[in-house]
Amino acid sequence: MKKLPRDLPAKKIISVLEHAGFSVDRVTGSHYILIKGKLRTVVPYHKSIKIGTLKSILNQIEMSVEEFQKLL
Repeated sequence: MKKLPRDLPAKKIISVLEHAGFSVDRVTGSHYILIKGKLRTVVPYHKSIKIGTLKSILNQIEMSVEEFQKLL
């Protein structure tokens, strides 16, 4: 299993998810809600996203670390 990259900017994570077919449903404050069919996740728009938050996002959208790494 590959390691998750540390402290990725939120802009990069949102870009990767959009490339994977997700679209921004709405923005509430500093949180972007992205959807793809029945899958939904919230990405906090901060300078950098901590590794635990990124892991939680990937679990919510049922994406493996390897799939995410390929899209980077």
